[in-house]
Amino acid sequence: MRVRAKNYAGDPSTAPEPPRVLIIGPEDSGKTTAAKILTNYSVRVPRVCTPVLVNVDPSEGGWTMPGTVSACVVSSPLPTQTPANPFGVTSTTAPTALSSAALLPIVYWYGHPDPKKNQPMMEKSMRNIAKAVKERMSFDAITYNSGLFIDTPATFSTSVRVGNEMRYPFIEKCVEEFDVNMIIVIGHEKLNVDMQRMFASSTTGRRITVVKVAKSGGAVDIDYTYRARIMSHQIRNYFYGPDFKIPTWVDVTKLGGEGQTETTLSPYSAPVKFNDMKIWRIGAEAMAPSSALPIGGSRIITELEPIPVDPNNGGLLNVVLALLPLPPSQHGAVKAEEDFSDEDLLTTDVAGFLLVTAVDAAKSRMTILSPNPGSLTGRTALVGSYEWQDQ
Repeated sequence: MRVRAKNYAGDPSTAPEPPRVLIIGPEDSGKTTAAKILTNYSVRVPRVCTPVLVNVDPSEGGWTMPGTVSACVVSSPLPTQTPANPFGVTSTTAPTALSSAALLPIVYWYGHPDPKKNQPMMEKSMRNIAKAVKERMSFDAITYNSGLFIDTPATFSTSVRVGNEMRYPFIEKCVEEFDVNMIIVIGHEKLNVDMQRMFASSTTGRRITVVKVAKSGGAVDIDYTYRARIMSHQIRNYFYGPDFKIPTWVDVTKLGGEGQTETTLSPYSAPVKFNDMKIWRIGAEAMAPSSALPIGGSRIITELEPIPVDPNNGGLLNVVLALLPLPPSQHGAVKAEEDFSDEDLLTTDVAGFLLVTAVDAAKSRMTILSPNPGSLTGRTALVGSYEWQDQ
């Protein structure tokens, strides 16, 4: 598919499509490993190939922090030294000999480990990341022809009853937003049959190939305790750097790359007044499902409504904050913080992450841990349900 799309010289409206692959399956079936293997095979072909790897599993974190969806153009094989960085590490200020340290993903905040906790927000996040990927492909022919691979959580593979039929809303949203033309189903016969029924004979005029792959014997079940440890390790890696240690029996002087192998970072901790930052939460902290509402009733607060968070009310200790950049105005200037609209809060990508390590209500200030020093006055951040405490 990739070669046909690159070599086609006819009418653009009838040009072959490059591969846009959605990988789905039950929990612990090896979806992330399959996505990484396919990406690594792509960048090893003789032709120049830079596919886009998309992670829409908020519990995994991808390249940065749990609670996010992200995408990155990959130009070299992705190594994995730790389960905390399944797709390699991003660009960092720490000295490192890893070639994958040049990865620069685009990241959007969702804020929860379960996509079902706020389904409209999850769908909004997928729409944002799909739009960003399409914009990148629109001016990069090599990346466009290289295609993309989408790693998904197990929640996407669970069906819900809509009327008299069973539907897969998250899968349908991914197919729609990313223009998926191939679905790989790993280790789930019923899901494969449903995908064949829904997409193999699609009436939209664009045929989607559905491929069933057996679950690898190397895929093992992971319990909740292990997942919690990985999540904690991911958050710690973001602030303090990956714990990459070379075995004692390896001669460091014979290694290629930089001479230094220490990857420890020194984050910056500083007090911030409550009024210096604006903190928002998308949707209420606890919301009943739509099925629990009275017949004909509607929510007072919708799932996509930004709600200001008052630090004086508590609940911010040890929480992770997603820091937003100040969006440029139409005239090229920087918007004031008051100019943030509700849509800006929902569609702006993340500039970085912060951690609230202490809250002093008596002095109306909190202590913020950030990767880099700098003023946070007038900045805006989003909060979700992730907390972390250094132990």
